[in-house]
Amino acid sequence: MAYTVSVTWIAKQGEEEAVEAALKALVEPSRAEPGVLVYIPHRDPEDPRKFYIFEQYADEAAYTAHTETEHFKTLGFGDAIPRLEDRKREFYEPLV
Repeated sequence: MAYTVSVTWIAKQGEEEAVEAALKALVEPSRAEPGVLVYIPHRDPEDPRKFYIFEQYADEAAYTAHTETEHFKTLGFGDAIPRLEDRKREFYEPLV
């Protein structure tokens, strides 16, 4: 059963391009992780400070493993997240 993570990031004013660059850099290594089913970052066309990331993992353990990877520690926690004004994460499990 897939474990879904829905993430919304709001970049601080002036940090939009750096956040986008970090997200783009995360795509390839994240998708290569065992247990990652879907990893798709998006940017709101009407609000360039707003980003949405749709993630699906084989299970919750695969998501936890993702947050502990070197690329996420460096690009996510170390680069993008400090550039955010707001960060919201929601977690979902399938009904069937």
